Amino acid sequence: MNKIHYLKGDAVYPQARGNIIITHICNDIGVWGRGFVVALSARWMAPEIEYLIWRKEGNNFSLGNVQFVKVTSTTSVANMIAQHDIIPKNGVPPIRYEALEICLEKIAQRAVELEASIHMPRIGCGFAGGSWKIIEDIIFKTLISKNIEVYVYDL
Repeated sequence: MNKIHYLKGDAVYPQARGNIIITHICNDIGVWGRGFVVALSARWMAPEIEYLIWRKEGNNFSLGNVQFVKVTSTTSVANMIAQHDIIPKNGVPPIRYEALEICLEKIAQRAVELEASIHMPRIGCGFAGGSWKIIEDIIFKTLISKNIEVYVYDL
């Protein structure tokens, strides 16, 4: 079985060849602007623009859904809606693990179709308030178990 490859660097500059899917977590209220998305938008504007259009149109803009945005001939960004709102409520962080698992299952299907590797920061652990141990377990269940190469970047 594969493992998660932990790398020093920035997920917006993937350290691999071939087809690549960069994944990150978005909220379900249509707010873009803090955390990883700042670096993402500095590199490519399309993921932000498409996310805001998606929110405005409302087509499946809800927890557990994924929007794939092609940014180069071999690289796509996956906007995953796996965060409810942007602030904790009654001690519950915004991350929604069940939604994340659903999103990563959808990404796994796409990765298998494209023979793509997955690249991400430590998703869900910043403003979303998640536990990396729980998220890592979800990554193993949804991606690693399907022999998909996964790269996690730490700055």
